[in-house]
Amino acid sequence: MGKITLAEAVKLKSILTKNIHELEDEIRRLAFTTIERGQVPEKSPRNVQAVDEELEMIRKDARLLDKLMYRANIDHTITFKNEKLTIVEAIELATQLRAKARLYKEFGAAKKEEIQYGYSDNTTVYQVALFEPEEYRLKAVQIEKEAHKLSNLINAKNYSIELDFDDEKYF
Repeated sequence: MGKITLAEAVKLKSILTKNIHELEDEIRRLAFTTIERGQVPEKSPRNVQAVDEELEMIRKDARLLDKLMYRANIDHTITFKNEKLTIVEAIELATQLRAKARLYKEFGAAKKEEIQYGYSDNTTVYQVALFEPEEYRLKAVQIEKEAHKLSNLINAKNYSIELDFDDEKYF
């Protein structure tokens, strides 16, 4: 059996998913035709059964690839900030860091004090930040760097892990 890296598996999974969608569209097109009464439908070079068999083969490969990828993401670790994380934990942490950076960027772009129009006819109302926007802007920059570093560690690890999967049908 052939071997591919986890990084290649991630790309292949995307290709398989795309192939599945394309074959589902093809089988829908082949499944029905419109003819006049008494006419014989035109034969297509491929039939529903052939496309269905190909679809099942790709679905089976996709399931196997998923299993291998999930297992690798649980069994292998990376070290980030002196903490050992499984790849799946590292992926989730990178996602969380990016979300945190987006929030902090939003706070960092806020004004310390801003007039609020339309709240009161006779009184001036202000929205006041209960934090320092510049501190959050700087935190966002730092957290975004951490997310990039973690993503790079994950990608590097993905290229070092080999999975037993024959990709000759697809590459």
